Amino acid sequence: MNNKKIILASASPRRNQLLQMLGLDFKAVKPQIDEEFHTCLSVDENLYNITKSKALYVKENNNLANCIIISADTIVLLEHKILTKPADTSDAFNMLKSLSGNWHEVVTGVYVTDADTCKQIYKSKTTKVKFRNLTDDEIKSYISTGEADDKAGSYGIQGLGSIFVESIEGCYYNVVGLPLVLLETMLKHFNISIL
Repeated sequence: MNNKKIILASASPRRNQLLQMLGLDFKAVKPQIDEEFHTCLSVDENLYNITKSKALYVKENNNLANCIIISADTIVLLEHKILTKPADTSDAFNMLKSLSGNWHEVVTGVYVTDADTCKQIYKSKTTKVKFRNLTDDEIKSYISTGEADDKAGSYGIQGLGSIFVESIEGCYYNVVGLPLVLLETMLKHFNISIL
């Protein structure tokens, strides 16, 4: 087992809970970076740039050494249109309305790096999700709970948003924000074993 500290470059309570669930001893540090998507780049290129920027920001602004840094970013794709976090309640309503009755894809990019050696691995995971048909009143009620505010696609599958999900193909935890099977295989490259 590696004796390096683990740093989660994220302010996401969901990712925090998932690492706790795995029994990892880690510290969460919030990165402050621009998470803007550039249309001239692919989804994977955007996710790579954002996750790498998160990890580098945390490393450079916290004088970190002897640690492994994990960062992740999640987006929702509906017919190749990127749905990130909603700008406001109107944006959230429009996103949820567009997801109603349709399949969409949730893509999470995961970046792991060693702060000392600069060894890095980036991978992404895609999960397909089908929403049931939603009424306008249901969408408005959901938005009023505040759960949509900081979530890609304006919903959280681990919360009240779960009642919108009719079907899922792929990794559930990927939709929450961190594909655990993928992360576990990536950590092995840094001599960190979950079990």
